[in-house]
Amino acid sequence: MSSPLRHEYKFCLSPGEYAALRSRFSALLPRDPHAGPSGEYRIRSVYFDNAEDKALREKLNGTDRREKFRLRWYNDDTSYLVLEKKSKQHGLCGKSGCRLTREEVSRLFHGDTRWMKKSGRETARELALKMELQGLRPRTVVDYLREPFVFPPGNVRVTLDREIRSADFFPDLLERPPFLLPTGHGVLLEVKYDEFLPELIRDLVQLNSRSAGAFSKYAAARGISC
Repeated sequence: MSSPLRHEYKFCLSPGEYAALRSRFSALLPRDPHAGPSGEYRIRSVYFDNAEDKALREKLNGTDRREKFRLRWYNDDTSYLVLEKKSKQHGLCGKSGCRLTREEVSRLFHGDTRWMKKSGRETARELALKMELQGLRPRTVVDYLREPFVFPPGNVRVTLDREIRSADFFPDLLERPPFLLPTGHGVLLEVKYDEFLPELIRDLVQLNSRSAGAFSKYAAARGISC
């Protein structure tokens, strides 16, 4: 599965800004139906990097063409596991990925990547190749709560991410929970859209008065501030 390139803005919010924006979004924007009755869900991701911190350094340096791999699941449900490659080029973001089984992920976490090249899934095959050539390995666990909103014109998705926590990776992650520590960061607002951003969203976010940042939850988990 893959998605077209999209625009993406990120903003770090103060507690007051978070409360005000959440109130506006709740009143005017439909909630993402995937969030369920609570309107939010928990995301846990494992990010891949090498000993030289390739993914982290490219992010911090603002490298124009870069990518990162992550394995994620939702609401602690390890029966639905998704391997994703997130790419950025010329300021636009794209994403591709594939489902993996729990057994496959356990093998990957324990260092067995032989099956990935034969799996018939491009993202798994590519990660296996780059683990071999670039030394990528599961590196860091990132966990947070997400409250998502959608707006069909422009295919807009607005998310509020909070309680961002992290832990070091360990191979038995699917069998026992990690010891998660707060990253010390507040709430992250993300705005994603296709070709145009409707004025309603621009006004709700007060985009013209904000400065978008290059905030990364992976960088936060590695101790880099907003």
